[in-house]
Amino acid sequence: MVTLQTAESALKNVYLGVVANQLNTKANPLLAKIKQSTKDVWGKEVRKLAPFGINGGVGAGTEDAGLPISSGNGYVQFVADLKNLYGRIELTDKAIRASASNVGAFVNLLADEMEGLVKASAFNLGRMLYGDGSGVLATVVSEEGKVVTCDKVNNIIEGMLIDVYTDATKKTTAPIKVEYVDRTNKTFKFSGTATITEGDKLYVQGSKDLEISGLGKIFGESDTIYGVSKTEFPWLKPYVSTTSSEISDILIQQAVDFLDMNNVSQINFIACSSVVRRAYQEYLGAYRRNIDIVELDGGFKTISHNGIPVVADRFVDDDTMYLLNTNDFTLHQLCDWQWLEGEDGRILKQNQGYPTYSATLVKYAELICDKPCGQAKISGIKATVTNPFAA
Repeated sequence: MVTLQTAESALKNVYLGVVANQLNTKANPLLAKIKQSTKDVWGKEVRKLAPFGINGGVGAGTEDAGLPISSGNGYVQFVADLKNLYGRIELTDKAIRASASNVGAFVNLLADEMEGLVKASAFNLGRMLYGDGSGVLATVVSEEGKVVTCDKVNNIIEGMLIDVYTDATKKTTAPIKVEYVDRTNKTFKFSGTATITEGDKLYVQGSKDLEISGLGKIFGESDTIYGVSKTEFPWLKPYVSTTSSEISDILIQQAVDFLDMNNVSQINFIACSSVVRRAYQEYLGAYRRNIDIVELDGGFKTISHNGIPVVADRFVDDDTMYLLNTNDFTLHQLCDWQWLEGEDGRILKQNQGYPTYSATLVKYAELICDKPCGQAKISGIKATVTNPFAA
């Protein structure tokens, strides 16, 4: 007979390992390339020494002259708070009782809930990788009735619960729910109560300024990253190029060569929008070049530039391409994904006042890039290609 204890046992012993593996290796191609470690986690913080420059104690001399003066490596200490990442499922008492005598129905019930949790968690993890930690989804352009027009909707999906802010002021007492997204016209329809005006910022419920530090943090305008000033340590600044050029191998290779020659960084991953990737495919076809396909960790397949995978990700802006050395990134974590347990060790808890039970998946982590100057961003890329062989 199926009971709450049966459900808890299945969540702990069957689903936890599967869900953790899917979120760590299959949620996003970039995340699959980033190593995960409990190293350098101290209490609620990540404290990490990041080296820069080279050891200066090297030199040549005469046969009887003094030896070179020693000079050790340069270091700065990165400090960042671990971010609290949560995912929650909910089961009704009625559904549990209805499947109590039918193991197959119960398995389907849990499987559906876990599939939904993985889908939602994978979406938000992928979004955070390209964010700046603020959690901002989009900026409102206009609102009419229950339809909101935004500057972009690639971070928004049906079912998402959203807080609305004007500057630092939260305008919603309860989050609004996304009912439908029109990605062509960059609008979405919502349910709930909210007065939304031009310039408002949208955030995932309760997440403002609490998300992991993604690429937006590295390439952002803030002078400080991981508690260190970019002005004081200019080597923290990544390569940033704004262009009005069409995509080409030369445009990509310029950034790759700059990082290789100036910052001793070997690019092994390129992320761009689907618009830019299609333009690159068009470019390769226009010049009669073979399109090489590479397979990534997690089973992802994509085209490549000189053997470097070029991955299209929905969370990259339409005119943008990132060139990354993923060996410089680490997702520091207190532990891998775990179920939140009460003092009694239970993970399924009744929601007070409701005939429902909920379980919460949790991970405490922060993304750190040891060498921000070894990464590149190209924006302003034109999404059209002139065919040199056209009549």
